[in-house]
Amino acid sequence: MSIFQRSLTREFTAVGTAVLGVLTAILIVFTMVKLLGQVASGTQEPEAVSALLGFLLISNLPVLLALALFIAVLVALSRSYRDSEMQVWFSSGLSIAAWVKPVLKFGLPISIVTALLSFVLTPWALSQSSEYQRILRSRDDVSRLSPGSFIESRGANRVFFIDKSKSDSDVVDNVFVQYNQNGKFGVVVAQKGFQKIETNGDKFLVLLNGRRYEGTPSALDFKIVDFERQMIRIEAKEVAADNPSPRALSVMEILNEPTPDNIAELHWRLALPVASIILALMAIPLSSVNPRSGTSGNLIVAILVFFLYYNLLGIFQAWTRDGKIPIWLGLTPVHVVMISLVLILFSKQLLNFRWLALSRK
Repeated sequence: MSIFQRSLTREFTAVGTAVLGVLTAILIVFTMVKLLGQVASGTQEPEAVSALLGFLLISNLPVLLALALFIAVLVALSRSYRDSEMQVWFSSGLSIAAWVKPVLKFGLPISIVTALLSFVLTPWALSQSSEYQRILRSRDDVSRLSPGSFIESRGANRVFFIDKSKSDSDVVDNVFVQYNQNGKFGVVVAQKGFQKIETNGDKFLVLLNGRRYEGTPSALDFKIVDFERQMIRIEAKEVAADNPSPRALSVMEILNEPTPDNIAELHWRLALPVASIILALMAIPLSSVNPRSGTSGNLIVAILVFFLYYNLLGIFQAWTRDGKIPIWLGLTPVHVVMISLVLILFSKQLLNFRWLALSRK
């Protein structure tokens, strides 16, 4: 039987890897679409997409790992039922409870990785994501320019465009600036431009050999001015760091400030590795299928159980945060209910196994 267990453990690994890859690809696609939509609407910087995608992927990996573990055990054992391999297991006098040890042997390392992600890497990724976005919001308008694209200033009163730039030079060609200040509308075009920083730290955009059109909209007082050199002040914008959300706090920071929000977050982090083990054990009785009926039915039930479990965890986390249940209790009732369900399912399978064994005597 050890050969059979090793074979099925390899199958757990293969199926789990495939499921995790598919789930990760789906998450990447949906997150990329969301981020690109934010870039198109101007609420996100284009260069932030790849970094934010990585941070969001790390923060969602604990749930993906738990789901991949659950489906891997379920699909592999269901396949054994469908191919009648499980009958060999039962014929040797071993019940379905004997699968608890190999499943735990396979699932515990994944649960430990989930705990590491939940308690350490996810808070780090979220805090880095928040800080990265703050740094991007603090950049001045000229620093955001890229050749061939229009960039609107953060104050929404200027639009910048540069045609091209040389990698070995700070000078750019064909600069276009549109502005609207103090009721005056203006357009400035210049052959070249570069950024200059004064000794006191003030930043200016220096335009060379250009023309300025300025006037009042719907009036006839527009004037045209040719210039050899013009300086446009660049206003720097310092963005203060936001108060970190509980999800971005380290465990020590949560323990130093045990507010209901923070304790609810701590319960959630602990719930993720615990839930992964409970779901892996639940997959054992849920995998039992009639070889003639296929596996789609129990797979649908399993997915519904997974989403019910995580939705209940989210509800109890919100109740803990709002003070509707004691903070020491937290998400424990959900785990108790799911463990009870696992025991009920195992009891049902073991009862059927005993009846089958007695009928053979």
